[in-house]
Amino acid sequence: MGSTDMGHGHDHSHDDLVETGGDLPAALDLSIPDSELSPSDVSRRGFLRGAGLLGAGAAASVLATPAAVQASGLPHAHGPAGGGAEKGGFRWLAGDHHIHTQYSSDAQYRVLDQAQHGHAYGLDWLVITDHGSNAHAKIGVEKVNPDIQKTRSELRDLLTFQGLEWNIPGAEHATVFVTPSRHEVDVLKQFEQTYDGSQLPATNTDAQNEAAAVAGIKFLASQVKARKVDGALFLANHPARRGLDSPHEIRNWRDADPTVAVGFEGAPGHQAAGIPAPGGAGSARGFYNNNPTAASWVGYPLESYRTWGGFDWMTATVGGLWDSLLAEGKAWWITVNSDSHVVYLDQSDRGPGSDFEANGRYNDPVYTGKTLTTAGDFWPGFYGRTNVGTSSFSYKAVMDGLRAGRVWVDHGRLIKGLDARVRVAGDRRGDSGTPLGGAVHVKRGTSTEITLEIDLQDRPNWANFVPVLKRVDVIVGTVTGPVADKDSYTAPDTKVVKSFEISAGAKSVSLSYSLGRLDKPFYVRVRGTDGNRTQPGLMGTSVDPYGPKLDVIGDADPWADLWFYTNPIWVLPK
Repeated sequence: MGSTDMGHGHDHSHDDLVETGGDLPAALDLSIPDSELSPSDVSRRGFLRGAGLLGAGAAASVLATPAAVQASGLPHAHGPAGGGAEKGGFRWLAGDHHIHTQYSSDAQYRVLDQAQHGHAYGLDWLVITDHGSNAHAKIGVEKVNPDIQKTRSELRDLLTFQGLEWNIPGAEHATVFVTPSRHEVDVLKQFEQTYDGSQLPATNTDAQNEAAAVAGIKFLASQVKARKVDGALFLANHPARRGLDSPHEIRNWRDADPTVAVGFEGAPGHQAAGIPAPGGAGSARGFYNNNPTAASWVGYPLESYRTWGGFDWMTATVGGLWDSLLAEGKAWWITVNSDSHVVYLDQSDRGPGSDFEANGRYNDPVYTGKTLTTAGDFWPGFYGRTNVGTSSFSYKAVMDGLRAGRVWVDHGRLIKGLDARVRVAGDRRGDSGTPLGGAVHVKRGTSTEITLEIDLQDRPNWANFVPVLKRVDVIVGTVTGPVADKDSYTAPDTKVVKSFEISAGAKSVSLSYSLGRLDKPFYVRVRGTDGNRTQPGLMGTSVDPYGPKLDVIGDADPWADLWFYTNPIWVLPK
């Protein structure tokens, strides 16, 4: 396949897979029976089916549809233009999808407080996600909405989504959020009252809870289909923290509707919790200081209950659970966020006379003059960023970018910007290649390469030092198709194939790595580090010789151990 078949990937999500006229290639158009296909299209369709890449939900996997192409965000832009940084033909908008306010029983700040701080620390979008609970389900969704509307009005160059933190029935938590509309409160309230774990019978069996979780995701999809909202997304939060999210549940969430259930936190919030005492909480990054309980899935190793370089074990382990999903060809993306409740070194407390159970909120916070050294959170944007490649500054464009997997994440502003692409080897056009989250189809035997353009950091971060990128790793895994056991959590064919040492002092670096001649489908993803703390990965030195190090409870300064990760790009036979 020539380089002209790869598409540019600038104007549409996944346009690298769309052929002339905006129509589906015949092999991907399931309205065309196999009997009417050419032999080559029959072969291509057979491979895609066998790899689990064709069928229900394929548009949110590694294949595109005209509908996905039209979801660029431009026809449905909300709010003024602004924010973000241009790179690689996209406007990259930094955000945080997991933030709590005075409407959460364990938090304290106003919506505007969190939004103003997030905006000041460089965010372009954020999601308010107060906890699902009895009090919140009754009155919280409605009560917080005027505060969100006020924040949208006052901070017009910040996109402020309304969402909630879902108690997934039988599992951990998840961010659920929708595009702004006159129905946003109704949709979220009905969802929470019907599907939040706090509202379901305590006598539910595991099977009943798992079915309720799937039904909740399908409900959100139905609200988009009914045009109550332009979009709804689900992102599982702190997935390995307590061992509750089993591999088969994660797969079931994704398969319930992959246009809604799109990923999980690659790294949790609460990163300040690892700062050693007495200056900090002296706990664990992300508050990942747990051990298995009767509710935990029995197959997870003890190492999964800790963070690795601040990242969740599911993401940090090369050849681990995240890779096992990607090796199936499942579109499943990673993010980072603050999970901000109470902020480290803040000097405020909940307003006096608060009655959360009666009012569904705490009174506005008040200044105390007492510094909170034991708090575990940072303000939104202060430490972690989820960077989304968008077509415009709009709510829908952010959702489309997240859904497409056009996302890279970092801690401590390790780098300024990144553009990653896979293209036919030798294609040197500046705008060629398939971006993050995309898939490129080439003929077997065609040579491809990944190219990286990284803007190195030249400004101090919010801890007042300039981070230095030391190493970039290229990770490749074979696409092996659906797993026989939905509780599988390894990908034996995934490994680090190349490490680049980065010289100090440069403003930017351009890297490329040959992915060889295509003989079987694969994906590629990238990570980078300041190199301060590394150790061989759990799958051994032949898989990951210099991976993130296991974080030590009580001694895990988050600023001393910085990483970035990208989402994958697939390379599939035509």
